[in-house]
Amino acid sequence: MQDSLLVTGGAGFIGSCFVRDWLAGSPGRVVNLDKLTYAGCLDSLADARTDARHVFVQGDICSGDLVRDLLAQHRPRAIVHFAAESHVDRSIDGPDAFLQTNINGTHELLKAALIYWRSLAGEEHERFRFLYVNTDEIYGSAGPVEFFTEQTTIKPNSPIRRPRRRRGIWSGRINIPTGCRR
Repeated sequence: MQDSLLVTGGAGFIGSCFVRDWLAGSPGRVVNLDKLTYAGCLDSLADARTDARHVFVQGDICSGDLVRDLLAQHRPRAIVHFAAESHVDRSIDGPDAFLQTNINGTHELLKAALIYWRSLAGEEHERFRFLYVNTDEIYGSAGPVEFFTEQTTIKPNSPIRRPRRRRGIWSGRINIPTGCRR
């Protein structure tokens, strides 16, 4: 298995920062899948686009065939899932896009990841990870020195998402490097 990642939403604000930071600190490849909706900005990837280790694919996470093909072709050790519709005001004006991307798209990624993971053996099977990254609208805010764990209670900041409280899904915190462009 190569030292590569499949990053979804890697042309968005947080995703593009992650892609640039990964390329600056790792010899591995990034396969960057982004639909380039209102949130995607190729200018944020100007440095990465000239790096041979950055493979940009314009496409939709809702396309299970595309995701399965990318996994089979590039054999990443992890999927880092940033792709999402965001901004609460947009969810009120156009909830269908949120359901399609955030729920159906994540579901397609998880299905493709499961098929791929089951095809792996030994250490590759054990090492593979699916990391879902989101904002405080989903997880809530951490204190200045607090880190999220699997036991952290989700405390969403969006009033639309407050009625249900769930146990933590994500463990850890991503520190966004300075100099992120948008």
